[in-house]
Amino acid sequence: MCRQSSFGSSRMKKKIINVVTLGCSKNIVDSEHLMAQLRRNNFEIKFDSNTTDAKIVVVNTCGFIGDAKEESVNTILGFANAKSTGEIDHLFVMGCLAERYKKELEQEIPEVDRYFGVNNLADIVEAVGGRYRDELTGERHLTTPHHYAYLKISEGCNWGCGYCAIPLIRGRHVSVPMEQLVAEAEGLAHSGVKELIVIAQDTTYYGLDLYGERRLGDLLRRLCHIDGIEWLRLHYAYPAQFPDDVIGAMRDEPKICKYLDIPFQHISDSQLKSMRRGLDKAETYALVEKMRREVPGIALRTTLLTGYPGESEQDFEELLQFVRDIRFERLGVFPYSEEEGTYSATKLQDDVPEEVKQQRADRIMELQNEISRENNLRRVGRTERVILDRREGDYWIGRTQYDSPEVDTEILISASETGKSVRENTGDRTLSAGQFLDVRITRADDYDLYGIPKP
Repeated sequence: MCRQSSFGSSRMKKKIINVVTLGCSKNIVDSEHLMAQLRRNNFEIKFDSNTTDAKIVVVNTCGFIGDAKEESVNTILGFANAKSTGEIDHLFVMGCLAERYKKELEQEIPEVDRYFGVNNLADIVEAVGGRYRDELTGERHLTTPHHYAYLKISEGCNWGCGYCAIPLIRGRHVSVPMEQLVAEAEGLAHSGVKELIVIAQDTTYYGLDLYGERRLGDLLRRLCHIDGIEWLRLHYAYPAQFPDDVIGAMRDEPKICKYLDIPFQHISDSQLKSMRRGLDKAETYALVEKMRREVPGIALRTTLLTGYPGESEQDFEELLQFVRDIRFERLGVFPYSEEEGTYSATKLQDDVPEEVKQQRADRIMELQNEISRENNLRRVGRTERVILDRREGDYWIGRTQYDSPEVDTEILISASETGKSVRENTGDRTLSAGQFLDVRITRADDYDLYGIPKP
């Protein structure tokens, strides 16, 4: 193909490539691994969808729910148009959408040079004229702020929840060997990362395929021993058969944030059974009670789903009561979106009207807004350790151990007060993202806090 030879003729000349990442943090990690390979192949790396100086573009897509698919398609179309007008020379598409709909995309958007799935990094590197290097496994070109990074510990999922297309896209669960993860984390720490956010489709399943037993607790404890890592944060923990040793690690290890992202999705027994979640209402309440007893002060983030097939008014009222009872520190809710090929799409009738799905989601968020504000007001007067993420105008923006980047509560700290406190206490006249400060919380909104550095 002439497409390949056009790269080969200038392989030694530094080229600019733009890697545009859509979707979740797991896609971010995939893109960062790809960019590490490209950088070692003499590419100059960009990761900004608005850049205009890159002639080669790779779009890493999301295909999880309807809105994400639409965003991915629109992004591809935008770059396809840029290719048609000569603004870029080559366009490649990878990731979940390409994995699931490759044939359809090839027919509908032929301007794309090639489509790749979710496990084709070597093929992508070769397609743009590079050479994939096995020795770079685990290396990253970070796109997050330098002080935090995501650590993806496994791929795929074995649960087969009724609504979820992830197993169809990413396949069955495959753990990354522990030694490889520790080496990757050590490299991130060496580059200045202070907070590791541990992610996977289901983090609690880690190790079962490699070691014959779940080993997430062991992994977390090993990561705690890495010099330079000060916070470990756990995301996407599946609630069914939750491993006790993870609760023990969170209780015992001071580096592990008192924070857990654990998507419950629903609480009524009929909905949990239909969703194929693997636990019931009583087990859910018992798990939350155990976590809060064993790890005092833990902040729980969850995700809920409204309008799943067969959800009755009684089911929804149970869900509302669940939110009232548990008073989650963080909560997101999504109206059900039918995904072709899933159990619910093939076996169940999508019988809840769209407007009802959305109304139920809105009611939950109205309730959660009240809970969030009340939870935040209780924090006023406390002094909490805060990591600075960035400066915006007159404020430094930071987070506590109870807050994950991009999705949770932020603490706004007057830059002048912060600088004054640092000078008085340490003599250091410079501040930067990634620094830790003790901050007294002075004011609370629904989702944001305000504070001043501790004298």
